[in-house]
Amino acid sequence: MPNPTAAMLVIGDEILSGRTRDSNMHYLAGELTRIGIRLVEVRVVADDHAAIVAAVNALRAGVDHLFTSGGIGPTHDDITADAITAAFGAHIGHRADAMALLQAHYDRAGLPFNEARQRMARIPDGAILIDNPVSTAPGFTLGNVHVMAGVPNIFQAMVASVLPTLTGGAPLLSQSLRVNRGEGEIASDFGALAAQFPDLSMGSYPFIQNGAHGTNLVIRGTDPALLAEAMKRLVALFG
Repeated sequence: MPNPTAAMLVIGDEILSGRTRDSNMHYLAGELTRIGIRLVEVRVVADDHAAIVAAVNALRAGVDHLFTSGGIGPTHDDITADAITAAFGAHIGHRADAMALLQAHYDRAGLPFNEARQRMARIPDGAILIDNPVSTAPGFTLGNVHVMAGVPNIFQAMVASVLPTLTGGAPLLSQSLRVNRGEGEIASDFGALAAQFPDLSMGSYPFIQNGAHGTNLVIRGTDPALLAEAMKRLVALFG
């Protein structure tokens, strides 16, 4: 049985402008790998309603899970919830449970639960709330789409809330060999080895250190015995 698959949609003008460096993809990839879900695609789109809807519909159709980050805050450019709702042809409104969570949060903080903050309680019909222990404002899951904040520590907390509800597969294992030879020198033999192990993923990653060329050869897979055999042959070739 193949491992479940996932995609990620990163939403925000600040990412595309270079103003903000995205770290959420790196974190999500590591967490999904740990529980045996393969992250197969990542896209970045602007704060544009039509672009978000199109990307959500394209991605969610091809994977078991789609994770989004960004655009669920209190300001006018936080349009992700509306776009997800439109992608599913659903209805969105202020939800009582989300309103209660946020009301209690702002009461404790001694801050007004104003109209802008109430926007974060707008949830599509049929969605399941994603717990946010950092700042309370929830994300949500609708169908196979998990909608989360873009702020890294909040995103990570939401990922921790969602992952226990998902069914993963065999964890993806990896081993690597550092070779002090350039890719062009090892490419033929490495490619032939990869062809002998179609159930494993093999990649080469070049580096330059102190003016010398080298390559990190990485083998990934879910079968420990197969991975060990491939590494044994890799070391015999280049070790």
